Amino acid sequence: MNIFTRILSRTVRATTLSGLLGFAAILSAFADETCMSPYMAKIVGQEDFVYIWTLGVEGLGDGQDKLVTVAVNPASKDYGRIVHTLAVGGRNEAHHSGFTDDRKYLWAGGLDTNKIFVFDVHSDPARPRLHKVIDSFVADSGGVVGPHTTYALPGRMMITGLSNNRDHGGRTGLVEYTNRGEYVATHWMPNDDNLRGATKSGKFADGYGYDVRVLPRRNAMLTSSFTGWSNYMMDFGKMLKDPEAMKRFGNTVAVWDLHSRKPKKVFDVPGAPLELRCAWGANHDYCFTTTALTSKIWLIYADDKGEWQAKAVADIGDPSKIPLPVDISISADDKGLWVDTFMDGKTRYFDISDPFAPKQVYEKTIGQQVNMASSSWDGKRVYFTSSLLGNWDKKGDANDQFFKSYAWDGKQLTENFAIDFNALKLGRPHQMRFGAYSLYSGIAPEKEKEKESRIAQLTAP
Repeated sequence: MNIFTRILSRTVRATTLSGLLGFAAILSAFADETCMSPYMAKIVGQEDFVYIWTLGVEGLGDGQDKLVTVAVNPASKDYGRIVHTLAVGGRNEAHHSGFTDDRKYLWAGGLDTNKIFVFDVHSDPARPRLHKVIDSFVADSGGVVGPHTTYALPGRMMITGLSNNRDHGGRTGLVEYTNRGEYVATHWMPNDDNLRGATKSGKFADGYGYDVRVLPRRNAMLTSSFTGWSNYMMDFGKMLKDPEAMKRFGNTVAVWDLHSRKPKKVFDVPGAPLELRCAWGANHDYCFTTTALTSKIWLIYADDKGEWQAKAVADIGDPSKIPLPVDISISADDKGLWVDTFMDGKTRYFDISDPFAPKQVYEKTIGQQVNMASSSWDGKRVYFTSSLLGNWDKKGDANDQFFKSYAWDGKQLTENFAIDFNALKLGRPHQMRFGAYSLYSGIAPEKEKEKESRIAQLTAP
């Protein structure tokens, strides 16, 4: 069964709405890197652009957060060059971004100001424009702070929080909006004071949040955990020396009922589990995460009885040296996992053909620091950025700030090009998302209206 057939099979077997939207997306275009929502189209060919959500730096250029667009199609006359920048005003601790299910809009959050910037990327993919700003996130949600992952569900955006406005600690929730930016609901993370119907499988139910991913065919939504505003806005060196601050990191992954948005089970995953990446295979009922402080790969999986379990399955480098694993990227065939480690600036490639026994088969130093990794659906290209958080990036000459493109032949990475964001006075490049002209051409307007009408019907209260 090929990749196309597996995606189509899985999507059609999902809920009525998800099947409708997934099928429409597959027919309209193929698009995206491998970490995206299954409700979106996937680029199996060559992406045209990478959109980079970038932190402004005081005294560097205009000092503002911005969306930077880089042409990455070798057929383009602008290949390897920045073709557009769009400043949003001020510094908001630009961090993560994500497309709506129709890929027309890119939602990008600010961890400090709690603003969400919604970019129109379909009218002119080479020159995104700012469509709207949602500045009511904290009030809408009832106190959630730090919009992090913006993740596409059918007609909706699910946004993870990192903190709250009561104590700026790590207890937080998921916040749901319509694609139009209308608030829907807040789903608070289960914690020891209120498990919200979930089962606590170990010592921890901290209520912390970070990332979110779904497996529609399992009716499963998974969330991971990190730390609150009081830590992520603190100077990194100061935080490491503060014993109380180091206690304020998440130690859990939670599994939720996707349809009801109710938490079902909370797992102990000690050491700040960050990005979640779920397998794509039709019968692969598992996801990976890595723990920043303990440098381990964890597998979250459904066992033979269909019960969800969590297990540490591999070390990343030398955990005693705290290489600080950050972003991860799974291959479309579920056979490989890229793991970036911030402190040593390396990326490592693990063979995950046996998900219970990952084996490192390759590593390469990308820079003096490295954070995000995005791999193409066809597995031939991997992109990297450097910035972790404004107050956590390295200082002085070690403050490498770049966007780099590499070719991957299955054995080694070969650099295609690199862009120095310090030299160009652009700021700190954080997260990447792919764009392509083919996503928005040849879509019949009547089909778009039909799809929007169906969304309205099925998501009405």
